[in-house]
Amino acid sequence: MKVAVVGLGAMGSRVASRLRTRGFDVVGYARSGAIPEGLEHAPTPAAAVHHADAALVFVTDDAASRAVWLGEHGILAGLRADALAIEQSTLSPAWIDELATHAGARFLDAPVVGSRPQADAGALVHLVGGSTAAFDRAQPLFDATGQAAHHVGPSPAGTHAKLVVNALFATQVALVGELLAFLNAAGPRSAAFAETLGALPVTSPAARVALHAMREHRHAPLFPATLAHKDLGYALAAAADLGVTLPLVTTARGRFAEALARGHGESNLTAVGLLDTTAEGSPL
Repeated sequence: MKVAVVGLGAMGSRVASRLRTRGFDVVGYARSGAIPEGLEHAPTPAAAVHHADAALVFVTDDAASRAVWLGEHGILAGLRADALAIEQSTLSPAWIDELATHAGARFLDAPVVGSRPQADAGALVHLVGGSTAAFDRAQPLFDATGQAAHHVGPSPAGTHAKLVVNALFATQVALVGELLAFLNAAGPRSAAFAETLGALPVTSPAARVALHAMREHRHAPLFPATLAHKDLGYALAAAADLGVTLPLVTTARGRFAEALARGHGESNLTAVGLLDTTAEGSPL
């Protein structure tokens, strides 16, 4: 199977490398940045997908996705009619709906759960919207890059599912930051309780990882705060379209907006915990 990977950033480059190690013939297109060593590279998205059996896209937002799919030299200008069209970025359901009308029945929205370590290990989880026939055809790709693929319904069901996952994660992280500041302010004995908190069943695995990262001041970007802020915005807009309000998500997005304003946008989303601390990690 010949696969085109469009968007060779933190996730796309790792997926491309993983596919190559699993025996796929891979060509890539990078909007910017470095090209993985040894990867065949095309000058445009249309050129990248010209001979492909499947196109996979990993970009940051709706605008970037629109450019690589529908631009003058975009994917749909070069992709064969029988090739799979798979958007794996975290985007808005409104854009996915529009893109699906352009791409047709071979289209899947298949955002991934996991970050750079999971992409390296082939342990991503794919949340897939689209037809059963297209999902079945794409299964070898999902098997090569992930530990599971869940077909959750027609497009944009995969995108709705991913926004729920990211909203649940980011809201927990924001809350952990606030509660850790509370413990720190209460004194050394209370601050020490954070270790016990991480072992209690009320603390989810994701919250536990965030808690340890904040306590150890580790904010290397696995899931940058700017992307968490963007995804929460997409979730709120999608909910509004459905007549649903998400007050907790709204509050969490406000915390990430503040983190971006303070210059933490390119740090991991756990940097939201720095809003309540000094640079040394002491309570304000």
